[in-house]
Amino acid sequence: MSRPLLEVTNLKKHFPVRGGVLLRTVAWIHAVDGMSFTLDEEEILGLVGESGCGKTTVLRLLMRLIEPMEGSVMFQGNSIFDMKKDDLKLLRRRMAMVFQDPYSSLNPRMSVVDIVGEPFIIQGGISRIEREERVVGLLEKVGLSSFHLNRYPHEFSGGEKQRIGIARALAQDPKLVLADEPVSSLDVSVRAQVLNLLKDLHEEFKLSYLYVSHDLAVVKHLCDRTLVMYLGKPVEMGSTREVYGDPIHPYTKALISAVPVMDPDTKRERIILRGSVPTPIDPPPGCRFHPRCSASRSICAKEEPTFTQIEGGRFVACHLS
Repeated sequence: MSRPLLEVTNLKKHFPVRGGVLLRTVAWIHAVDGMSFTLDEEEILGLVGESGCGKTTVLRLLMRLIEPMEGSVMFQGNSIFDMKKDDLKLLRRRMAMVFQDPYSSLNPRMSVVDIVGEPFIIQGGISRIEREERVVGLLEKVGLSSFHLNRYPHEFSGGEKQRIGIARALAQDPKLVLADEPVSSLDVSVRAQVLNLLKDLHEEFKLSYLYVSHDLAVVKHLCDRTLVMYLGKPVEMGSTREVYGDPIHPYTKALISAVPVMDPDTKRERIILRGSVPTPIDPPPGCRFHPRCSASRSICAKEEPTFTQIEGGRFVACHLS
């Protein structure tokens, strides 16, 4: 059996909360608190959960934009947190990111040829003419053309900006693309176009995606497997068909019940969660979901459930399972 492209084990990141005249650390935000999962070659894994649960922080850790407190990440068999500067530069070629907001992720002072060509400048090794030729090729792959080379970000629509961001991510022929809600800020009519583009690029370049979203309908359409996250922790993971067709964790059941059904004759019982999401500064003891769970038992408030494989590739963190 081949080794996964990406292996994440017990990844943790807490951010300090500072207060007082001397700005001492008075508390910690438990943004990511024990994430473990794998991602195979040419697989699309969807990472879902409510806003603020730590999804984007996971991506930032994987790109080493921030450093973890604990845990390990193995990419193609190498530990990314043990990499020196030169090794990390090579990692940037194999792992790329598409950001959530195309309006702020593109430098307004740079033209398209400079934005998409910047990775070639950083990595070096090609001439200006060759760089421009490769930029044109990337633009054509995402539905733009050489006509757009010398334009600036303010001259494009939101969907076109995101296409430029995707072209930049593909510049160094990556193996893994981390997509942070890339269609959430786009009009509904444009979302389908960008999603279909991502799917076509996945097949053409044999890419792997870690796709972050809170739109479960998009994840169902795009992803092979789904990982559900709650308050910094994984609660359920499995094939998208299994997770959507037969959710196990009470939180997953509530999320799936909120997905709109296109057939007006189909009735779905909506699960309304009680209370609000606890603060990540002081998460509840035991299972973090138990204050909002209608099926919670006394053990749920005392013992933290482990993220355990129950059958095949299905994982869940719940005492009731």
